[in-house]
Amino acid sequence: MIERGVDTFFEGILQPTHLFLILIVVLIIFGPGKLPEVGKAMGRTVSEFRKATSANFEQQEEKKEQLSPAKEESGDKK
Repeated sequence: MIERGVDTFFEGILQPTHLFLILIVVLIIFGPGKLPEVGKAMGRTVSEFRKATSANFEQQEEKKEQLSPAKEESGDKK
């Protein structure tokens, strides 16, 4: 008996045929007039998400840098 895991389920999920069908469904739902607005909104959402994740990453890096010298100083006193 062959087991089908998650890898085989999502294998080839973004093939050109699938993307074409998704585009048709989006056109039916939103219509061709609203499609540019939807694209702009999605682009803004993605850019805000990237800014938020990069800011969070930078904060974590700053905390690591602040903690590293403190650990080194405590190690020198021994």
